[in-house]
Amino acid sequence: MLSLLREKKKVVGTKQAERAVVNDQVKIIYIAKDADQYIINKLVKLCKTKDIDIAYVDTMKELGKACGIDVSAASVALLK
Repeated sequence: MLSLLREKKKVVGTKQAERAVVNDQVKIIYIAKDADQYIINKLVKLCKTKDIDIAYVDTMKELGKACGIDVSAASVALLK
C-alpha cells in the first residue's frame, strides 16, 4: 500500500492535500494517526464531502519515509 507513494504522483502536506481535494485531483488520502487532530480535521471533512477514501498510517515518520522524504508528514494525497 505505502510502496505506491514513492513512485506515484502525490502532494505531501495537509495544505497541499486540501487544495488537491478541492480541485478534484485526488484518488486517496493517507493520514498519519499521530498527526494533530486540529491540523487534519478540515482535510478529513473535505474528503468525506467529496467521497474520497482515507487510509490511515500509524505514524507521521512512517508516512514521510514512504514518500521518500526525510521529514514527517501528517498527510499525503495520491493524485489521479
